[in-house]
Amino acid sequence: MTSGSPHPTLSLRRDEAQARRDVLSVDHYDVSLDLTGERTFDSRTVIDLTSRGGATFLDLKPAAVTKILLDGTALDVDLLDRGRLPLDLPPGAHRIEVEATMPFRSDGEGLHLHVDPADGRRYVYGMSFMDAAPTIFACFDQPDLKAPYTFHVRAPHDWTVVGNAPGDQVEPGRWEFATTPPLSTYFVTLVAGPYHLLRDSHDGIALGLSARQSLAGALEADAEELFGLTKSCFDEFHRLFGIRYAFGAYHQAFVPEFNAGAMENPGCVTFRDPMVFTSRVTRAARIQRATTVAHEMAHQWFGNLVTPRWWDDLWLNESFAEYMGNRVTAEVTDYDDAWVHTAWARRQWGLSADQRPSTHPVAGNGALDAASALQDFDGISYAKGSSILKQLNARMGDEVFLAGVVDHFDRHRFGNATMHDLFASWTRAGAEGLHDFTSAWLRTAGPDTVRWDRAAGIVLRTPPADDPADRTHVLRAAVHRGGRWQTETLTLDGPETPWGPEGDAVVIDPYEDTWAATVLDEDSLTHLVELLPAVEDPMLRAGAWNSVRTGWGQARVHPDAVVDLLTATLPTEPSDEAITTLVPWALRSVVGVAPDPTGTVARLHAALTERTGTAAPGSTLQLAAFQAYVATCSDPATLRTVLLGDLPSELELDADLRWLTWVRLAALGAATREELDAVLAHEPTAKARVEHARAVASLPLPAAKEWAWERLTGVAEASNYEIEAAGLGMWRTGQETWTAPFVPRFFDALAGLPSVHSGWVLGTAVRAFFPRTAVDDTTLERAEELLSGGLDPTVHRNLLDLTHDLRMQVATARLVEARR
Repeated sequence: MTSGSPHPTLSLRRDEAQARRDVLSVDHYDVSLDLTGERTFDSRTVIDLTSRGGATFLDLKPAAVTKILLDGTALDVDLLDRGRLPLDLPPGAHRIEVEATMPFRSDGEGLHLHVDPADGRRYVYGMSFMDAAPTIFACFDQPDLKAPYTFHVRAPHDWTVVGNAPGDQVEPGRWEFATTPPLSTYFVTLVAGPYHLLRDSHDGIALGLSARQSLAGALEADAEELFGLTKSCFDEFHRLFGIRYAFGAYHQAFVPEFNAGAMENPGCVTFRDPMVFTSRVTRAARIQRATTVAHEMAHQWFGNLVTPRWWDDLWLNESFAEYMGNRVTAEVTDYDDAWVHTAWARRQWGLSADQRPSTHPVAGNGALDAASALQDFDGISYAKGSSILKQLNARMGDEVFLAGVVDHFDRHRFGNATMHDLFASWTRAGAEGLHDFTSAWLRTAGPDTVRWDRAAGIVLRTPPADDPADRTHVLRAAVHRGGRWQTETLTLDGPETPWGPEGDAVVIDPYEDTWAATVLDEDSLTHLVELLPAVEDPMLRAGAWNSVRTGWGQARVHPDAVVDLLTATLPTEPSDEAITTLVPWALRSVVGVAPDPTGTVARLHAALTERTGTAAPGSTLQLAAFQAYVATCSDPATLRTVLLGDLPSELELDADLRWLTWVRLAALGAATREELDAVLAHEPTAKARVEHARAVASLPLPAAKEWAWERLTGVAEASNYEIEAAGLGMWRTGQETWTAPFVPRFFDALAGLPSVHSGWVLGTAVRAFFPRTAVDDTTLERAEELLSGGLDPTVHRNLLDLTHDLRMQVATARLVEARR
């Protein structure tokens, strides 16, 4: 596949951005795009700017250039080198005009073109984030050179075009858009195609939803909920900030093959379109969508109204949007358990990232260039940052917290700001002692590990060896004694805190009062097998499991202990969120190093069979349990009966459940390639193509593994979603006979991958195809050898994280061997 711009380009360094900002300011962009082409589109950009005098450069990544004019004088287009055109601008006002042919892309970046296999219709959307804007229009691509934009678009007559500002079709196929407020290049977008469009309004704001035509029915079914979420969140954000949404209309476009969960483009937010539900989903999936909607709405203030000056402050975007999105969802929508969802779905994402060698501070992450900054859009910048903001809010109080935020918005409206600007606003609002907090929690990487030493009667607080900090933790601990759970508050202000509760089980910080890697003592873990099934407090259940998962990530927990707890709790688990979190985690991480992988899966399946049978018919808990039942079923005959419609009462065999069953059959070697191809031919949707890729790659056949491999190496064309599915399907526990030859091939391929994939997809490909089932010293040694140098930064960063996880898996495997 063609997953990047056609020529090698450079990623903007921070020092270059600072130098360019010193030289010029941008007054206005006028952009004309002709989207009627098949593989490319014509782009004309007129940039009005003011120079303070000096040398700089323009960003442009075209397929071809027709002409470039500076103040009416032609410039030599051959000077364009690796996406940059050098400029030497005298002081004063200037106009740059660029006419170029740009590439439609197929990797979810730039102007992405998708042909829907369901009906052959073509769809386009813009993703300008991180070095991608110059493949759409000529620009000065950095967050602190904001400017207004005016767009003019020519498109096929049956297309609708939506952008950052309201637009009208002034004649068939020609669209004119209003001028936007000042925007950073990275959130400029267009969404164009024969999209199904729905409209509404609220409090003077025009609202819109769109998805491709093959999803029209599903979008109609979800519209009431989506519009309702949007309206409730707008009301709450307006109440909290007292500052109205500043970007005119608010459109939410669900677009195909989107890499991220969503992108906060002002006026036109883009979401991955699997969030339009074509099959029945769990409550967990709906909460995830609701918090994503609220997260992107929070960005309209945090990130769009006021934008970080550089990517080392990306937490000013993401941590705030994560915190406010969860908070607002919990307070004003039907999903008042949003913080429980965060505990299950996000906490470990952040803690795992924070314990890897690639950990970085929440703030001031040291991003030297845009490409490296992309790697820091991780669980630290989202989940950890959100948790620390929650702590900060508790420390200073909501009134001071919000007053400082509003002061920050007022002072830097439509501009750029830094962490120091925000903390100055909080200080003006009355906050005190922020310097020490900032240093310990925001500027120092890594979490403290907190555990109770039962024998010594102390709580140990151990900072990361490479990033020591003296953090004080104020948290609650749940203690089970006398037949009931009780809560005690602890203050940990030193390496050791005396504490000796008389309890058979102790869970430290289940309510996420602080940011720490908490682990259970062995006796507590043993007692939880009996106690946890009866716990009704959802945060205590989630918190206990987070301590188990943290201990697992540190290679402190034996697989049998995890499975014992799972098989005890799953039959009575009241939350579909727990099932959809824990079962995939166990299948991915625990089963492969268990003493008896086959027996372990059978035990999980038995527990899920029981939960499926006892869950209320028609409930999302029943749905989650049955999905996990299918994923752990090892009897092909039983799975075949599912495909024939033999399901529990109130469940239906929809597309998602049907493909889940086919994927499981394929992994067992109980489906043929011909069967899988026939299912796809009967249902040729984009989603089906992804699941077909997963199923084919899961087959225990050399040809199937080679088929998957061709998607990694670019021999076969595939979408970004299909590449990921093929990689995840390829590596299956129990299929080592067929995957073993690909272990050395993976490491041999890493150096050349940047010539095949780029940006988001490059990282996705490395993660999906990493040989996660090859848990042995030889694989670990080869990975560590490659980390010594010479790899592309994106490849290196992902390999570093994956190698750390493998190292912990190998350590756990040794623990298993030692106890045999």
